[in-house]
Amino acid sequence: MYFGKIVELADRESLYHNPLHPYTEALLSAVPVPDPLAEKKRIILGDNIPSPIDPPSGCPFHPRCRYRMDICHKETPVFNDRGNGHYVACHLAGL
Repeated sequence: MYFGKIVELADRESLYHNPLHPYTEALLSAVPVPDPLAEKKRIILGDNIPSPIDPPSGCPFHPRCRYRMDICHKETPVFNDRGNGHYVACHLAGL
């Protein structure tokens, strides 16, 4: 969930091995690894946290998204099945 809306829904295997939403990708990058010597690339989101009182136009995640495109500023993505019951609300996942 981001900004009170579900942005991705899938079975555990699909979600962990193939996250389609950039927010899911960032959340999974923050999961600790049991091996303290293992290197893991952590995705740090920008400080551009939108206000729920004055939400941004288009996708609410676009101010913090490292993949944002012009369409993200203009249109709210639709929550669609991208195959095998893996649902996501992201313009990027549709490409």
